[in-house]
Amino acid sequence: MQGLAASSKLSLSVVVVLFLLGLASAAAHGRKRIVSSSSDEPCTKMTLYLHDILYNGVNNTANATSAEATKPTALSKSTFFGELVVFDDPVTERNALPVGKEVPVARGQGFYFYDKKESFNAWFGLSLVFNSVVGGTGDFFMTRGIATLQLDANEGTAYFRLKMDIKLYECYV
Repeated sequence: MQGLAASSKLSLSVVVVLFLLGLASAAAHGRKRIVSSSSDEPCTKMTLYLHDILYNGVNNTANATSAEATKPTALSKSTFFGELVVFDDPVTERNALPVGKEVPVARGQGFYFYDKKESFNAWFGLSLVFNSVVGGTGDFFMTRGIATLQLDANEGTAYFRLKMDIKLYECYV
């Protein structure tokens, strides 16, 4: 019984230390939590563009940002049903691709697959990886929000651009 009591004291000590470290961390950041009072008024909003250039297997190796991981099934070749594509796409603030040595603000990394036989329909899974910022302002620390994606432009199966409207409703300032 005495061993159980010592173990309980140790567990309680660990919990208290972690709680105090959490408080110290929050105080060190000196940030105040702001929650938007209305779904129409986010505390921060931005628009970004994801550019996907599909590898065509012939001559666009240097520019391609995505590639088929599987071929479409024989069930429906006109809608690419069953095709899986992986990507590492540039994300920009403007709707144009980065020019020259211009660095995109982020990269969209993930996959999409076509999941409907009758018409085009794709399911996306992606992570936005923002370029490293040394020292940063912490504007995105613990934020929560919604991103809405819509097709902004496409050129057949070789290229498409998604417009991402991002609205953050819980911000720390």
